[in-house]
Amino acid sequence: MEELIKKAQILIDALPYIQKFSGKTVVIKYGGNAMINEELKHQVMEDITLLKFIGMNPIVVHGGGPDISKALSEKGVRSKFVNGLRVTDEITVQTAQQVLIGKTNKEIVALLNKEGGRAIGISGIDASFIECEKQKAVVDGNEVDIGYVGKIKHVKRCILDMLCNDQWIPVIAPIGTDDEGNSYNVNADTVAAEVASAVEAEKLILLTDVEGIKDANGEIVYEAGADKINEMIESGVINGGMIPKVKGCMKAIEDGVKGVHIIDGRIPHCLLLEIFTKTGIGSLIKSDKY
Repeated sequence: MEELIKKAQILIDALPYIQKFSGKTVVIKYGGNAMINEELKHQVMEDITLLKFIGMNPIVVHGGGPDISKALSEKGVRSKFVNGLRVTDEITVQTAQQVLIGKTNKEIVALLNKEGGRAIGISGIDASFIECEKQKAVVDGNEVDIGYVGKIKHVKRCILDMLCNDQWIPVIAPIGTDDEGNSYNVNADTVAAEVASAVEAEKLILLTDVEGIKDANGEIVYEAGADKINEMIESGVINGGMIPKVKGCMKAIEDGVKGVHIIDGRIPHCLLLEIFTKTGIGSLIKSDKY
């Protein structure tokens, strides 16, 4: 009986958060070890399905970098990165499209449906949902052409509104398109941030393989405003692959997302712990309205 009472108390403790976030949209960037470990996969899918059934509108944006690198390696192509962005020639963008849309996206949709969620997979190519133009990297102040890497111009919110209002869970592959019909590989963190901005999400949550943003002393920054994050980028404390991730977060905050959470996806049921507990886990970048 004591165990049952404890379970009931957990539900009661979550009630204020369920009330607060009912009807709200949360964008989840699904990546890292949570996409590889079978037990973590199952737990993340349970969390997302639960969010939908209690009245929230989860939207999933997934990565797939390791699978792309593996597929390229099998073709004898070596992966190259500049400022955390994959250099993407024609064979690389074709491979990314095949892997992200044809394999990874459908696996996630199938897992969500298995848990009872009504998931539907889309990419930025569908209905030109994510409109892009070529993005160049900046190295030592100079622009460098890194191929078919997309900079997002526009996200068609109407498609997501239609799916969420009809009880679907959208699962988005980070491939965009331009006016000429060219496909572009887009950083999944950037896609998640732009989608969150477009739908005016309550929260953007990034699942990673790190505990959160760390300061110069290696300590986790549990909460920070925009000014502090900008200082950490300028000083080089935030660097490498974390740069596009955090810059996307900052863009989302500027565009009206109230809070962006960078959390450790290796923790079981990390989404529930982040959303339905007072302290949460990982790092929170918060807007003035948080």
